[in-house]
Amino acid sequence: MKRLISAILFLWISNIGIAQEKKAYQLFDKNGKKVSYVKLLKAAEKTQVVLFGEYHNNAIAHWLELELTKDLAQKKKVILGAEMLEADNQKQLDQYLNGEINQKQLDSTARLWSNYKTDYKPLVDFAKENKLTFIATNIPRRFASIVSKKGFEGLDALTPEEKLWIAPLPIEFDANLPGYVNMMKMMGDHASPNMPKAQAIKDATMAYFIQKNLKADTVFIHYNGTYHSDNFEGIGWYLKKYVSDIEVITIATVEQNDLEKIMPEDYNKGDYILVIDEDVTKTH
Repeated sequence: MKRLISAILFLWISNIGIAQEKKAYQLFDKNGKKVSYVKLLKAAEKTQVVLFGEYHNNAIAHWLELELTKDLAQKKKVILGAEMLEADNQKQLDQYLNGEINQKQLDSTARLWSNYKTDYKPLVDFAKENKLTFIATNIPRRFASIVSKKGFEGLDALTPEEKLWIAPLPIEFDANLPGYVNMMKMMGDHASPNMPKAQAIKDATMAYFIQKNLKADTVFIHYNGTYHSDNFEGIGWYLKKYVSDIEVITIATVEQNDLEKIMPEDYNKGDYILVIDEDVTKTH
């Protein structure tokens, strides 16, 4: 009887422990099966490009970006790149990485996002400390604004130097890609035909600078809003246009209350789906 009571008590205490366990995130594969971080890391070691799709204000996504970068850098040569830094600020970024200017000078000469210090500076500083290349991949925002107003034709007026900061023109564009179609639906009456084009020029430019900076036996890990690479579209679609046989792993981010399963509509959103508790603290 004592053994039975002890066994029941053990199970009861164990169940309490399980009930009180709190996880901030869970990884799934594209088929909705739970996978470990170790499996993601091993897959990242074997590819050419990792597109880490984030929510810009999610603390866990930013933390995991840094952890994956650190762990991957111990196993492979890596190059870093980010949507959050624009191509015409590459000079200033390089100066910072090389110790030629300090953080205050970078702040005043580059168009850094408002959450740069909390969310992206740790990645840039990791690159600086380890003498890694960091590529500013995004189109200058003023040029994306031109496209949103005038279409791709508006870029024809750029100078030859300015055109070095964007994907080569003309760019291929498929307005029927689901991501661009959904963008138009979401905007409703506020949508214009140029809105998905402005998104596409960003996607194409980021893809262009990623493939331009690829090196043999090196993994290029790129940080971008998840909508720029969800469903293997956006950046990934353009990467395949530039290099048809390129090897890419996509991580998509989803926020929800249930970490035990993903919704059917999120299957195939990426090779790996990072599901984060929707109550996680936002960084801005």
